[in-house]
Amino acid sequence: VAHLGEAAAELWAEGVVRNFARTPQSNDTGQIRAVASGECQIAVVNTYYLARLAASDDPADLAVAAAVGIVFPGQQGNGTHVNISGAGVVSTSPNRDNAIRFLEYLTSDRAQSLFADGNNEYPAVPSVGASSNVAALGEFKEDGLNAAELGVHQATAIMVFDRAGWQ
Repeated sequence: VAHLGEAAAELWAEGVVRNFARTPQSNDTGQIRAVASGECQIAVVNTYYLARLAASDDPADLAVAAAVGIVFPGQQGNGTHVNISGAGVVSTSPNRDNAIRFLEYLTSDRAQSLFADGNNEYPAVPSVGASSNVAALGEFKEDGLNAAELGVHQATAIMVFDRAGWQ
């Protein structure tokens, strides 16, 4: 909605809904398995689910990961949407200084490395490299849209998806 406007976003969502191979079910891992089995040709998933399958000790998971590829959409345009995590300290916090120290720790290289390696997620701190599993997915252009814009357009986006029949 932020990039293309409501009408174009709705046309896009309707096109995606028309092309669903099945009613979406399960989680991202289930969607990846559906692609690997040939039930569908493409799924929109978070990268860390594919990285987890590729790092698994289970031969079945490794086979699923090997059977699929990855495409980062929007590389010729705005880039690929990225999920974010946020944290803050409420103004009434009784332990404000400790809360700030905790947030500073969460953004330290050490904590970001733990998150990146443990969750197969991209680190929020640029100086911390991605885990080998995530790095193997390749580099991509991130959508630079300010996260505040997502909130501005959230209600409209929900209505667009509802009208399109997204499940």
